[in-house]
Amino acid sequence: MCFDTGGLDIKGADGMKLLKKDMGGAAHVLALAQMIVQARLPVRLRVLVPAVENAISGNALRPLDVVKSKKGLTVEIGNTDAEGRLILADALDEACLEKPALLVDMATLTGAARVALGPDLPALFVNDDRLAAELLGHGEREADPMWRMPLWAPYRPRLNSSVADLNNVAEGPMAGAVNAALFLQEFVAAGVPWIHLDLFGWNPWAAPGRPVGAQAQCLRALYALIEMRFAGAAKRRR
Repeated sequence: MCFDTGGLDIKGADGMKLLKKDMGGAAHVLALAQMIVQARLPVRLRVLVPAVENAISGNALRPLDVVKSKKGLTVEIGNTDAEGRLILADALDEACLEKPALLVDMATLTGAARVALGPDLPALFVNDDRLAAELLGHGEREADPMWRMPLWAPYRPRLNSSVADLNNVAEGPMAGAVNAALFLQEFVAAGVPWIHLDLFGWNPWAAPGRPVGAQAQCLRALYALIEMRFAGAAKRRR
C-alpha cells in the first residue's frame, strides 16, 4: 500500500500522518528476497508485491460495494480502510497456484495488532503448529521477536455477509487482527504451509542503534527458518 488515506472511510489527520509507511510489509518481503538471493539459497523463490494506493477518487470503492476476488469469492466492502487484505488475498491465491512448500506474507495490516502487542512484537499467524514452533525458535535465537496469535475459527462467522461470500471486516472493534488473518486464510489453499506476519515496521521510540523511523522486523528469523528448512535439507541430501 503505497499510501493509505482510508479511502471514503477516510482516516483522521493523526491516523494518516505516518501512512507513507504502509508499504512496510512489501519492503520487508523485498528485503527477505534480497537476503535469500544474495546468499544463493537453493530455493525456487517467487515474490509477489500487490501495489496500489488507497485514495479518494471518482472510481474509489464505496462502503457496501461488492467486489469479486481473483479466486472468485465475492467480498462485501464493510470498510474501505480494510483495503490491504483485498490485494493481499489476490496475491495469496496467485501464490497458491504453484503449491509452494512455504508461503509467507508480511503486511502492516491492522491497528488492532499494534493495540494488542505494541510496535516491537509482530503478530504471527501460522496454520501449522510445527512450523510456528520452528519460526518462534529461530526468533528467540536471533533476538528477532514475534508473538503467535490464534487463527480462531469460531470468529470466522463474523465475516459472513448476506450479499457476498464474505465481508472484508467484522462488526465491532474486537479481535481485529484475528479477523483479518481469518479473512486471508480464505485465500490460502488447503495443505499449503502459511505464515502471516502483521507487523508495524516502524520504531516510534528512539533507542541506541534504533532511531525513530523504519524498523526491520522478522527478517533474521524468517531467513534462518528458510535456510534451515531448504539449504539444510539440500546439504543433508548430499
